[in-house]
Amino acid sequence: MDALKLLSDYRKRLHPYLERFFDEKLKQAREINAISEEAVAMIRGFTMAGGKRIRPAVMYYGYLAAGGTEYEKMVKTSMSIELAHNFLLIHDDIIDNDELRHGIKTIHEQYKEMAQRMFFKTDSVHFGNSMAIITGDMIASMSNEVMFTADFPPEYVVKALNKLQQVVYATIPGEMVDVILEARGKATEKDIMCMYEAKTARYTFEGPLHLGAILAKVNDDILKKFTDYAIPLGIAFQIRDDILGVFGKQEKLGKPIGSDIIEGKQTILVVKALEMGTKEQRKIVSRLLGKKDISESEIEVFRNMIRETGSLDYAHDLSEKLVNRSLEAFSAIDIRHKESKNFLEGIAHFIIERQY
Repeated sequence: MDALKLLSDYRKRLHPYLERFFDEKLKQAREINAISEEAVAMIRGFTMAGGKRIRPAVMYYGYLAAGGTEYEKMVKTSMSIELAHNFLLIHDDIIDNDELRHGIKTIHEQYKEMAQRMFFKTDSVHFGNSMAIITGDMIASMSNEVMFTADFPPEYVVKALNKLQQVVYATIPGEMVDVILEARGKATEKDIMCMYEAKTARYTFEGPLHLGAILAKVNDDILKKFTDYAIPLGIAFQIRDDILGVFGKQEKLGKPIGSDIIEGKQTILVVKALEMGTKEQRKIVSRLLGKKDISESEIEVFRNMIRETGSLDYAHDLSEKLVNRSLEAFSAIDIRHKESKNFLEGIAHFIIERQY
């Protein structure tokens, strides 16, 4: 079966668990105060608005690939990595100053508008950011709660909880590097690859795979094999995501076109364009990158520079090489569960076939 079909089916299986979880959290929040209830309602809306649910699906199929058989328990437990993902997204949206995520207003933007309606004397931007940070922290606690209460043997739940903290701990320095590179306004390819590994590969593929495998009670050997598959795949995923960030349409991105350009993001596309372009091409890229009032025509000029310098081709080729390395590592793993094998192999092909 096609990996995207498996992913879509898994999303449908996961959603009732998320809905029931949020029903319970809303009930608990209602007993505290209206502020908590509103925050949980925002979290629910934000989480349910969109997303492919790649991370929980990878966790589930990692569990099956490692020999796990308690399917519904694993679907429920995989909510943990999805909630951790949304906690990181809320904070990331503040950092990037994004107004939209999955086609709806970001949490900090919703709180900013609340301040504008209700608290006329306060700094609405600061209020929005402050409340969104706290709301993100609330989701982090929910993520841990799901894992802590998972219906698996306690010693493996403790191992998985420890792994979940390691995943977040590894991701945060990647985000720090992203912020520093953007502030510095320049980066090397090595800088970018290190950032991609920490920021994306560790928590999008390696972490979920390890979480599933740990709960399936495997040894460290299979974890190492999963890492060899996951890291190049995660880097390729981020490269394709950055291509989408420059060339994608708003309905596909769920946020305004050109947002990565406006934010001045240092990506492999930018680094290679500045490395391989002519003096005039480099000048244009540098002038437009980070321009807050960039026009649609200027976005198209930026895109043309990425094409003409050969940067886009380089990024495509690099991501394909990384996926091939990932698939080579995958072929060395003895996976007897057919559906999980189809998914984990198929999702690699999906990454290099993503359209923008």
